[in-house]
Amino acid sequence: MNYDLHVHSKYSHDSLLDPSKIPQIAIKRGLDGVAIIDHNSIQGGIEGEKTNKDPDFEIIVGSEIKTEYGDVIGLFLNEEVKSRNFIEVIEEIKNQGGLTVLAHPFRPYEFPEKIIHHFDGIEGFNARSKQWQNHKAHLLALKFNKNVTAGSDAHFAFEIGRGRTYTKDTFRKSWGNDRMKISGQESNYYITHGLSVALEKIKKG
Repeated sequence: MNYDLHVHSKYSHDSLLDPSKIPQIAIKRGLDGVAIIDHNSIQGGIEGEKTNKDPDFEIIVGSEIKTEYGDVIGLFLNEEVKSRNFIEVIEEIKNQGGLTVLAHPFRPYEFPEKIIHHFDGIEGFNARSKQWQNHKAHLLALKFNKNVTAGSDAHFAFEIGRGRTYTKDTFRKSWGNDRMKISGQESNYYITHGLSVALEKIKKG
């Protein structure tokens, strides 16, 4: 099975993707599931899960939460994460039975290694990161023996599926039992990020 574990929807400030359309696009690209992880919100994941009409396609509800150290991904959430303090964010995610993943650890700056032990996994490939950033992220996961994930960081439809995490079973069942395999196609950061910045300005009016 293969998943894109980093997709944004219209509930992020810099995306217009309709959560109900994400499964349709992902299925056409051969994906078995996606994690919809909007910035500081689980609304996209909830809506995507409710409107998903394919019982064989999995929507993982999550969020990408901004903290003082950078972005933390929470997967399998059922409540909004309210805090923006790193330790409290980790606690809120784990109290929900969720998984914590370190998002793009070398973009825009390096996470301090002293806090790596708080994470269940590390995003070893992000399609919007540069090759050297992804390489260092993968090495970081190996160094600390963490599960590694991949995601497109899609804010637009054409990006979905550019980062993939491969599992033997469903993602949750495989987590902790099998070493994840990842692959991806790097996007042009300056184009995709530029589009996101422009869209954010438009949405803010």
